[in-house]
Amino acid sequence: RGGREGAVRRRFVSAGPAPLTGGRSPQVSVLYFARSAELAGRRCETLSVPRQLSALQLWEEIVKVRPRLAVIRDQVVFAVRQEYVLLGDQLLVLQPGDEVAIIPPISGG
Repeated sequence: RGGREGAVRRRFVSAGPAPLTGGRSPQVSVLYFARSAELAGRRCETLSVPRQLSALQLWEEIVKVRPRLAVIRDQVVFAVRQEYVLLGDQLLVLQPGDEVAIIPPISGG
C-alpha cells in the first residue's frame, strides 16, 4: 500500500449538516499553485460562490474572476478541504472558510 501518490479519491464532498436550499453564498479561500498562480497573478484569494454547485460550476465561477485560468481547464484538479475532486458533475456543498486548491498537473516521473 505505501504512499498515496497519484491516487485520486472521488467522493461527495460535504461538511456538517445537509445544505439549505438557496443558502447564502459562502466565502471560500482559493489557493493557486504553480501555473495556476502564474495565470491568476496571485497565490490565494477569497471568493463568494454558491453553497451547492458541481465541481465544473465551481471552476466556471473561478474562471469568471480569473479568465486567464481557462487555458488549463483540461489539466487542472481541485482539492476541496484537502480532498481531490475532478472537474465534472460531482456535487460540492461548500461551507464558509473552505479551502479550494487549484492544482495543475505536476510533471516528472
